[in-house]
Amino acid sequence: MLKSELRKIHLANQKNLLPQERTEKSKQIANAFFQNFDLSRIEFLHCFLPIEKFNEIDTKPIFERVWREFPRVETLVPRVNFQASEIENLKFTPDTSLIQNIWQIHEPTHDELVEAGKIDLVLVPLLAFDKSGYRVGYGKGFYDRFLKNCRADCLKIGLSYFAPIVEITDAQDFDVQLDFCITPEEIFKGKR
Repeated sequence: MLKSELRKIHLANQKNLLPQERTEKSKQIANAFFQNFDLSRIEFLHCFLPIEKFNEIDTKPIFERVWREFPRVETLVPRVNFQASEIENLKFTPDTSLIQNIWQIHEPTHDELVEAGKIDLVLVPLLAFDKSGYRVGYGKGFYDRFLKNCRADCLKIGLSYFAPIVEITDAQDFDVQLDFCITPEEIFKGKR
């Protein structure tokens, strides 16, 4: 199936989730992440803040557990630099003040940037993914450009409400494959 078709279908499905469904599925994804991935060697973890109007996965349970159980792990969140068309990585702590950008995405108010080359693990938002680890986002390419700037050994994990499709038929060589994708029911390993 084409990215544009998947984007339309999965965005509608995501927006139609009831608040209690979103909360439950987000908790299941967070629990699967902590049960299956070792954070003992992670220094910098990058994770998105959800776009509420799109009903994205709530990552608050992930941040709170990292801060509580892995206090030495530096947590980072994205900020979109619209002039450069790229994602910047900003430090994120329980005390970080946030504002909404023009897309209604929460971002830190400070400028404490961390270069992409330092990041050990990225939790990636996605609408859909296939069994090879290709993803469908919102179509702007910000995450593909960002993930290409991360180290080759940086672990790239997608978070999705929905199971994978067999194949995204218009995936390109420049699309970055994810190492794993976590859904509420299962964890999928990308094929390389």
